[in-house]
Amino acid sequence: MRMLEREDEEGDVQVTWQDQENINNFSKYNTVLQDLEESYQAKKTEKEYLDDLASELELADEDEPVRYRIGEAFVSLSLEAAQERITKSQGELEEEIEALKVKIDETTEKMDELKKQLYARFGNSINLEKD
Repeated sequence: MRMLEREDEEGDVQVTWQDQENINNFSKYNTVLQDLEESYQAKKTEKEYLDDLASELELADEDEPVRYRIGEAFVSLSLEAAQERITKSQGELEEEIEALKVKIDETTEKMDELKKQLYARFGNSINLEKD
């Protein structure tokens, strides 16, 4: 009987204003994390494409111009100029990927801290895990 009373007490925890703020902040961080992860995957895929393109250009004929896409248009460039642009783009993407990793880590740390606080307060009454 005593065990049932404890379970009932745990289920009826009052939600304070601060608790609600923490829940809302966790939700915001969760949304931001999802967006960051999507961006990270997109940048990573783009980097792989550039790596493949750089490998293909290694096999290209040096005398023929390379059609390089800039925005919506294609421009004829020398092989060397195209390789330089690709190398520059790869470097920029690596920096963007690293910046996204840092943001993902920071957001995850904030979420973990809020998760600890909320689970300490609500126990099994709240579910903060991804499905």
